[in-house]
Amino acid sequence: MANVKKTAPLLFVYLAFAIVYIVWGSTYFFIQKALAGFPPFILGSFRFIVAGLLLISWCKLTGQQIFNKRLIRHAAVAGVLMLGIGNGIVIWVEQFIPSGLVAIMVASAAIWFVILDKPKWKENFGNTSTVAGLIVGFIGVILLFGEQLLQILNTDQSPALIFGMILLVLGPAAWAAGSLYAKHHSKPEDSVSVNTAWQMIAAGIAFLPGGLITSEFKTFNWTTIPLDAWLSVGYLVIFGSIAAFSAYVWLLKVRPATQVSTYAYVNPVVAVLLSLCFTEEKISLLQIIGLVVILVSVLLINLSKYRNSKNHSGQACPQPTLSTENT
Repeated sequence: MANVKKTAPLLFVYLAFAIVYIVWGSTYFFIQKALAGFPPFILGSFRFIVAGLLLISWCKLTGQQIFNKRLIRHAAVAGVLMLGIGNGIVIWVEQFIPSGLVAIMVASAAIWFVILDKPKWKENFGNTSTVAGLIVGFIGVILLFGEQLLQILNTDQSPALIFGMILLVLGPAAWAAGSLYAKHHSKPEDSVSVNTAWQMIAAGIAFLPGGLITSEFKTFNWTTIPLDAWLSVGYLVIFGSIAAFSAYVWLLKVRPATQVSTYAYVNPVVAVLLSLCFTEEKISLLQIIGLVVILVSVLLINLSKYRNSKNHSGQACPQPTLSTENT
């Protein structure tokens, strides 16, 4: 195709960002509630397979082409990285670590977007504010885990807790890698809904071996799941997966990846507020400082792009476009 651009309605962009910001911020809370009835691998598998099948069925009913080998192949890679590994780590570690702290740590994904976006290395690492943002972000990560590391050194901690903290460093990296892969391998004519559906189905299948290895399927009893857990899974399927993830995949097509990564501004705040209001979790002052430092780093990372957008259009937020070029 020629380099043809289509205007993405600004209202849709704002709505998509609002969904990703707020709904995803709430999913940490509902994941922890769902874990009261579901073991982690079964939860991930059930959530994403159901969401993927619902979405792929809707695509079929609306006449979309759902079997495209290239699209399915790329969607599977992106889905396993983002949802299977990135979100899978979040689900697993929320067995041991408070949801608010998990959400704060996942905010570091914005840093990984810069580190892993190889086509943008020259632009990103040649910019003073971006480099400063990376340095500040790593300081924020150290602050976040400062208290936990001291506790591990001074007391006997569960090996699972220590392993979970290590995974929380790697999870955001897997999420950023999958997001960038999806962005750089998508085409304008690809259906966002079909792409999203196959990503979720691939991720759901990727959870199955974990459930077999840990014998979750042998010990799991569907009849003992409390109503709150079922309602939480329903929220995760409809809002967290189908609505918010579809909005995220669409935004990756029409906006720069680093700009889309600014969901890190709001997600931790929503998660912390929910955990403080509706659970007995406590967030320390040092962890709040770490969150603020990470958010400042995200602002610095995106500062040059905001300035460039303003210089080119005279507005803080330019009209979004969708083209054959990776923006």
